[in-house]
Amino acid sequence: MANRWKNDLGDRDVTPEAVYMTRRQWMAGAAGLGLVGAGRAARAEVPEPNAWEDITSYNNYYEFGTDKGDPARHAHRLTVQPWTVRIDGLVDRPGAYDFADIMARMTIEERIYRFRCVEAWSMVVPWNGFELADLLDMAGVQAGAKYVAFETVLRPEEMPGVRYPVLDWPYVEGLRLDEARHPLTIMATGIYGRDIPNQNGAPLRLVVPWKYGFKSIKSVVRITLTEAEPATSWNKANPREYGFYSNVNPEVDHPRWSQATERRIGGGLFAGREPTLMFNGYADEVAGLYAGMDLKTYF
Repeated sequence: MANRWKNDLGDRDVTPEAVYMTRRQWMAGAAGLGLVGAGRAARAEVPEPNAWEDITSYNNYYEFGTDKGDPARHAHRLTVQPWTVRIDGLVDRPGAYDFADIMARMTIEERIYRFRCVEAWSMVVPWNGFELADLLDMAGVQAGAKYVAFETVLRPEEMPGVRYPVLDWPYVEGLRLDEARHPLTIMATGIYGRDIPNQNGAPLRLVVPWKYGFKSIKSVVRITLTEAEPATSWNKANPREYGFYSNVNPEVDHPRWSQATERRIGGGLFAGREPTLMFNGYADEVAGLYAGMDLKTYF
């Protein structure tokens, strides 16, 4: 299987691992100085490196709690070996696929993807992984399939956050089939050359770099090919604020804040905000997927 997309980001673009690992402290420092929403520029101040265990100390994974530090405190409870992913629906070869077998099939194709990501801040993260399209081809996509639905593992005995009805568990997400088959859409198995920690969605998570972060569902245990648009967790919880597509779009504000600018992690506590790029900078690659669509209606 050939690589169908040429990565235009190099090692020099990657957010330094030490900065990524200390982003909670970086954001806290900026907030403490009243700079998270500020727009002035000054010298860069790079945080001192922390231990690898701190890498996800500022994270959203509500199954382990709603505080940004909860995943780091509780995700060690999640058992990630053995792991199976059920692929079903409109596929030729439905079944429970063992993660180890998947990796054995994908080892040759597993690559480093240097992707921009954006939430309240932005950075470039080097993910290890493979294209979702290759996994779908293993199962054989049938002609009637138009969407791909994803489901996160649900284990109340290991996930203390699901005791609370923050969302309708299990966490579910979805993509249109053409989005899912796009070469920028990957299943990530590692980060900075290491296995993904539990807090980041071990052992297998989706990464869709032109969409907001919550679309990149963690700890995937089920992938279903469907004809109808699948439900997604945040859209079910609040459809006014979270659309099915959730493409990065500076022209569409969240009802409670602007999404027109972002802050680059590692730019220094006094660095100014930067304009948010349409489709997070991947417009040349993905804008054609939405030709003719009103992106303010289909947000």
